Amino acid sequence: MVMRDGAGASGDCPLDVRMWGKESGLSQPYPVICHLLDTAAVFQELWDVVLSGTTRAAISGALGLSEVEARTVVSFWAGLHDIGKITPPFQAQVPACYRPVREDPAYASTPGAEAEKGFRHEIATHWSLCELFEAAGYPGGGRLLRKSVGHQVAQLLGGHHGSFGEVLQAKKLARANDYNTGLGSRGWDSQRRAHFEELRRVVGALAVPAGGLPAGLAVVVTGLVVVADWLASQTSAIEPRIPASGWSGTAAGVDAHWQAAVKAAPDLVRAARLGRARFSAEEFGAMFPFTPNSLQKDLSEHLPGMVNEHGPGVVLVTAPTGDGKTEAALYAASLLGRAAGARGLYFALPTMGTADAMLPRVEAFASRALSGERALMLLHSMAWLSAVGSGDTATAFDVPVSEGSVSAGRGTAVEADGWLRGSKRGLLAPLGVGTIDQALGAVLPLRYNALRLFGLSDKVFVVDEAHAYGPWMHQLLVRLLEWLGTTGAPVVLLSATLTGRSASSLVDAYRRGAGFCEPSRVVPRYPGWLYASGTSGEVSAARSTASNRARALKVSRRPVVWDIAEPASAPVREGGRREALREALTPVAAEGGTALVCCTTVAEAQQTYRDVLAAFPDLAARPGGVRLLHSRFPANVRASITARCDLAYGKPRTSGEAAGARPASVLVATQVVEQSLDFDFDLVVSDLAPLAQLLQRAGRGRRHERGPLGRPGWALPENEPELVVLDPLAAPHGPVPRSWGTVYDAGLLVRTSEILAECARDGVEVPGDVQRLVDEVYESAFVDRLEGRAREELAQLDEERLAGEAAERHLAAWTGICAPADVKGDLSKLSLREAGVTEELLTTRLGADTGRVLCLYEQATGTVTLDPEGTAPFPSGGRYGLRPAELVDVARRVAPVPGRWLRGGHPGCGAPEKWGTHPSLRDLVLLRMSPVGGDVWRCHYGRFTFSISDVGLEAE
Repeated sequence: MVMRDGAGASGDCPLDVRMWGKESGLSQPYPVICHLLDTAAVFQELWDVVLSGTTRAAISGALGLSEVEARTVVSFWAGLHDIGKITPPFQAQVPACYRPVREDPAYASTPGAEAEKGFRHEIATHWSLCELFEAAGYPGGGRLLRKSVGHQVAQLLGGHHGSFGEVLQAKKLARANDYNTGLGSRGWDSQRRAHFEELRRVVGALAVPAGGLPAGLAVVVTGLVVVADWLASQTSAIEPRIPASGWSGTAAGVDAHWQAAVKAAPDLVRAARLGRARFSAEEFGAMFPFTPNSLQKDLSEHLPGMVNEHGPGVVLVTAPTGDGKTEAALYAASLLGRAAGARGLYFALPTMGTADAMLPRVEAFASRALSGERALMLLHSMAWLSAVGSGDTATAFDVPVSEGSVSAGRGTAVEADGWLRGSKRGLLAPLGVGTIDQALGAVLPLRYNALRLFGLSDKVFVVDEAHAYGPWMHQLLVRLLEWLGTTGAPVVLLSATLTGRSASSLVDAYRRGAGFCEPSRVVPRYPGWLYASGTSGEVSAARSTASNRARALKVSRRPVVWDIAEPASAPVREGGRREALREALTPVAAEGGTALVCCTTVAEAQQTYRDVLAAFPDLAARPGGVRLLHSRFPANVRASITARCDLAYGKPRTSGEAAGARPASVLVATQVVEQSLDFDFDLVVSDLAPLAQLLQRAGRGRRHERGPLGRPGWALPENEPELVVLDPLAAPHGPVPRSWGTVYDAGLLVRTSEILAECARDGVEVPGDVQRLVDEVYESAFVDRLEGRAREELAQLDEERLAGEAAERHLAAWTGICAPADVKGDLSKLSLREAGVTEELLTTRLGADTGRVLCLYEQATGTVTLDPEGTAPFPSGGRYGLRPAELVDVARRVAPVPGRWLRGGHPGCGAPEKWGTHPSLRDLVLLRMSPVGGDVWRCHYGRFTFSISDVGLEAE
């Protein structure tokens, strides 16, 4: 055994620095004690730099210690995270290091102890620390170890690899070495105690906590421990600090290493860009280069007084699309963030498209309104492509897509660099923009969910399109808001069409987490906003505001027979959808202007596009006269179409453009136009959909001011847009089209169809009528409006919908973690069901059945290319997989398809082995297409015949 001069704090066993803690990639093994000291030092720097004063005070109060004592004690805990590496199974992983230890009589172990590979070092940390903390005088819990402070800390540190172990049983813990031979013999116990005592001595953590940490603070400390471990484990940080040969861990040597670790820690944290953003701007005018509209002005006049009196909390803003909700949210976020001392914000959106579009807006806001550390991340599954597009290939390809890739433009002054781009680190950045699933992963029992909770715990959380989620995701959002309420993280919720019931559930979830359990009975105003304090529980009366976009929406409800599947060349049936669509679009074709036709399914959009081309040959002959946009194009094609649509239908860039008449043009699309795109049409035509979605689509009608010269005569007055609804349920005995499947709930369609009769008669005042109509669709008494068989059928549909929603809420309760109030000292409740829940379950919105394909094109020369023109060669790959540029080229040509299309397909159609294992290639199916004439390519795969053409992918 390598001895050192002077015993450790235990006084009976010196340190053995042969116990290695890090080895891979290093010039020589790094002693465990050195890594423990490094991690404790980094933790102390993170405590000072990352945690708010409020959080530090809360941790100190929970432990019954002064802030100085708490800082020291908790950093000591952080250092202990890897004490489980002092076990035979871990040390045996490097035979050359383990051989002299194994031959040392002091470490004589139970035969086969080193073979206990399932007894991982983090599990050993959990088991061994319970006894060590008890011996150090930490309060116990008797036979209920979940009430033991020492066990809670041991369980917390045992979770530093992302998953907490179950509460141990006292009887097993008393005979730990019998139950886990991997702990080793008494010599191993003594060495763990020596490291424990020496670390405690050096750090100065002699104080004993009087109590444990509540759930919210426990996940904060867990997250900080993980970050400290990761920063201290960087090879570049370890290599310069490896002790010289012959270093024996004397007291003086250990003290010197600690002082060097403390000195190095600030640079590690600073380089990782883990500091705090500061909400330094106070006035609206300092944040935005324009005069506030009515909503923004009302917020800026009344919210500051409420926050000053009652502290930070949650703000709910409900307003029509285009009413400046984003800027209102950022203003509210700044106000709440300053009051809470938050370190940044995360802006969550429903889709990758909305996240991409929001990034530059948040960046511009940050450059004007924030100071301090402003590292900004883009978080969604394909964000790595943005990093590559900005020229940052060096970091983009190290990030697993399935774990939430991160990126930011290389040209921005607030972008995030290197370390933050690593796996699972994106939410640690002070500023983030991304999809909602990145945040909701915090309340699923995924590995490192506590790290996600920590990443959100001290930021303002902004949720856009809060109405856009089904019952399952809504319930997960409710659970997340409970956790944010318990950590005091401010929240801003935005919605264009949110029912009062949904609004109450979200606001009350936050209040419940903050400790206020009585219901608030929230009644949102539209447009308007309300505020609820997380400090006092006070809920303001919702404030109504004027809308700068008040309009009288004209609704035309057209009863139609569903004949969409008929070929474009077939005669037009009287009373059919094809006839009604022709009538609605005739003014566009004859007099000019623009129209949106929104379809329910991709297949129906493709068929409608063909039908419009056939019906209006003059439009079809013009460039851009008829366009098609949906999700089933290859990604690069869809991006190109979207860019052209933005030029044709987007917000006017100049006053001259606004005043000029636009050429006649029709866009046929699916629901992709509802949220992600700021398009403006003279006319909106939609197939029947739930009322909230119809109102969203109507918001694309005459969205921007263009003046009389910017609209055709039939589209005036400009503030009276028209929504034409093609309603198959309004026709006699009209059923829900079979082709719609389960896209929409049938009962909501029936209710919407009935309400549309009223809307067609009286019109819809926007925003005045919107909240009433959205709530009316869900009224339980609605069924009483109908009579006879129709009433019975709706009652049955309502039962089915309510049962389905209950099932989704039940699934959310089963898959999600418990509420913070239910943790009750057992952190394993955040991890127990991990094996049954995957990231894909979340990112596919309740396991939506989706697949991904890459079309390959057989050329006349016999070669295969990535494009029909034959200019993009098929990459062969190599020893290290595809080159970065090749991987990007492949990823940008992938198209999503229903998963059922790919079932039972041919083996060997996945990505070639030489392409490598990048996550974007996982489960990819390659379709080898042959030309069949007329720019159509086709192949057979499984039960389907696939084709790709100017309308995108199809399957028969």
